[in-house]
Amino acid sequence: MAAGSFRRSIASQLSKVLDLPPENLIKSISAVPVSKKRHVADFQLSVASVIENSSSDCLAQDLHLQAQQLAERLKCDSVVSEISTGPGTVNFTINRELLAKTVLQQVWKDGSEYGVKSELFSTVPRQKVVIEFSSPNIAKKFHIGHLRSTIVGNFIANLKVALGHEVVRINYLGDWGMQFGLLGVGFQSFGSKEKLKSSPLQHLFEVYVQINKAAEDENTKKLAKDFFRKLEEHDEQTLSIWKQFRDLSIEEYIRIYKRLGVHFDEYSGESFYQEKAQEVLKMLEDKGLLQKTMKGTGIVDLSEKKDLSTVSTVMRSDGTSLYITRQVNIFVATAIDRMNKHSWDIMIYVTDKSQSNHFQHLFQILKLMGYDWAERCQHVSFGLVQGMKTRRGEVIFLEDVLNEVRSRMLQNMTSTKTTKEVQDPVETAEKVGLAALIIQDFRGLLSSDYQFSWDRALQSRGDTGVFLQYTHARLHSLEQMHGNAELTDVNVACLQEPDAISVLQHLLRYDEVLYRSSQDLQPKHIVSYLLILSHLAAVAHKTLPVKGSAPDVAQARLCLFQAARSVLASGMKLLGITPVTQM
Repeated sequence: MAAGSFRRSIASQLSKVLDLPPENLIKSISAVPVSKKRHVADFQLSVASVIENSSSDCLAQDLHLQAQQLAERLKCDSVVSEISTGPGTVNFTINRELLAKTVLQQVWKDGSEYGVKSELFSTVPRQKVVIEFSSPNIAKKFHIGHLRSTIVGNFIANLKVALGHEVVRINYLGDWGMQFGLLGVGFQSFGSKEKLKSSPLQHLFEVYVQINKAAEDENTKKLAKDFFRKLEEHDEQTLSIWKQFRDLSIEEYIRIYKRLGVHFDEYSGESFYQEKAQEVLKMLEDKGLLQKTMKGTGIVDLSEKKDLSTVSTVMRSDGTSLYITRQVNIFVATAIDRMNKHSWDIMIYVTDKSQSNHFQHLFQILKLMGYDWAERCQHVSFGLVQGMKTRRGEVIFLEDVLNEVRSRMLQNMTSTKTTKEVQDPVETAEKVGLAALIIQDFRGLLSSDYQFSWDRALQSRGDTGVFLQYTHARLHSLEQMHGNAELTDVNVACLQEPDAISVLQHLLRYDEVLYRSSQDLQPKHIVSYLLILSHLAAVAHKTLPVKGSAPDVAQARLCLFQAARSVLASGMKLLGITPVTQM
């Protein structure tokens, strides 16, 4: 890794002066963000991170003095051409030609693995990760929360795979419960086998809406209870109807997820764990964790002092389960089953933040049951999105969103002069539109709520997914026009302009950005990095023309733009965006 070789060289010199092992220093040496002021060093060492007994209340002037004293003991060499100090930092500038040569060679050599091969990840163990995300309810709205869960879960899965982990993607469907009693009765009254086959999600939703209007009718209630009871008793005919609903829905989900660039290794659901949920109650009882209240409700005491200040209800007083109590037992059964099946190292659940307490309770129950691996369960939560509507009104299906973003993007593209050159404008519009959705969603902290805006998301200028796609397509067309630069022919002395150095410095930071995202699972670090890369590339594209330059200058610049495009494409793919080559 380019940054790695420089970090190691700086750490080697520092280790002799500070009498510390080089590997202890590497993570304290970070690449410096590119500044509009132009002249910045390439790396900096935070003095507070390496000096013993330095504390947060250590005076700033003391740290600055220590930085100066440390800098005086260091020498420039064939790698470092300048050493300076900042507030509490020692700054290192890399020999400019070596910087260009090393960065371009590393991007060329590593390709799509540039950044992930960094020594920053060398101590990270390769793990088996189970990720549960998306999880819509059959016959109900695929609301915006499901869309967020889908793209966030997909990002986490992509990042984990890129870093060498084994990932199992699970879609846990809402495929059981009393609503299927209503749905079964509704289908007998209002259903159409033809519509079910041609458009299962929409047709089942329509049937569910219709039967819900009659849900208060005593006869309808009785029929629905009977249908669901038959389901629970595994009545062959009733199960066959339910299975058809489920199978056809999954087929359509797979088709729609494909448009999003998302896939799952396993479609699971509540239906798989009904009997195992009953076993959980027995296990809780056997372990002495199931307590009965005065009213006969079954609870588990989660409080530290065992004073019932925090409890989880797992059974109603009549021995049956409410939705929430059923979810507790099923969750526990699911977690145990997945450990038995996959022997995972980490299990991640991706849902909205309203479920945070629910998950904390569930993880606690698993711990109380003696499952130490509950510590390795993780809930990645996200905030709410307000204001996402299609021209037809409220979002009901994921496909509504995909069709809307495609049609709006297509409209924007047809109003520009270049669209006629695009081979497949519809597919391009979909990919660019999806980039717009994903970038708007990922720009802030996942836990933040935000107000969705089609106009803001689809802007071609500014910090948007459309701008990322435009930059990628523009850099790709540059390669098409001038051919691929051969790295062996590049004269790096031709890449000493400030705008070229800014791009190289930014490429140097990519592994740190990936490392940060891998630690907190926040995509915003990568989004911010790619937007800055696109802005720097756009400026360089204007000031460093390939066309009309001397051959060695043109080759060097082409190589720089190829490296920028390669890293841009890799980062976009991690986010779940398919880069376009024409726009």
